[in-house]
Amino acid sequence: MKNILVVAPHADDEVLGCGGSIAKHVRLGDTVYVAIMTNASVGAPELFSSESIESVRIEAVKSHETLGVKETRFYDFPAPQLEQYPQYKIAGILNSLIKEKNIDTMYIPHKGDLHLDHGVIYNASLVAARPLPGQSVRHIYAYETLSETEWGHPTADAVFIPRYFNVLNNSDFTSKIKAMECFSSQLKEFPNTRSIKAIEHLGALRGAYVGVNIAESFDIIRSISN
Repeated sequence: MKNILVVAPHADDEVLGCGGSIAKHVRLGDTVYVAIMTNASVGAPELFSSESIESVRIEAVKSHETLGVKETRFYDFPAPQLEQYPQYKIAGILNSLIKEKNIDTMYIPHKGDLHLDHGVIYNASLVAARPLPGQSVRHIYAYETLSETEWGHPTADAVFIPRYFNVLNNSDFTSKIKAMECFSSQLKEFPNTRSIKAIEHLGALRGAYVGVNIAESFDIIRSISN
């Protein structure tokens, strides 16, 4: 049994990026923790009320219950101005969580996503999980987030490259869809990429890349084999 940590800049990133993989980990007996890192009502109160953030967090808890997440941690780092916040403080919080839960595998956002908060959390996660002696984290994967990753910076160093494909069964993917449906405040109608239909299309496309029906894909940041 492994301890898994999914780090999300904002609530719903974790389901879009690896909701099926979370369900699969739980099905296989692993323990999954989710860390939602930001609170937009702290960073931009003129745009996001505390009531709206609380509503999304309630949606997130319901979504995570659907997936079988063991525990959800909410932090209050200031979105959408995270790039102006000291990253060492974010890394310190994540490092403490890694040690507390003895994390083996981390899923983190892709560094080249359009939203700068994603890049900040990516960097802070790598600092928190530096492969120093005694570090429990053996595997780090970057996930793609619909309506962020595909809109990212059109430069070679920022392109999402799917190198790891996690094959999902029907139950895993159904759980992902049900979990995303909990985020009624965030879902859009197709052809918006933050829609159920787009999620289904991406799952089928990533599966077709490797000759299966459904998969989620990730970039491999580090994978250590004993």
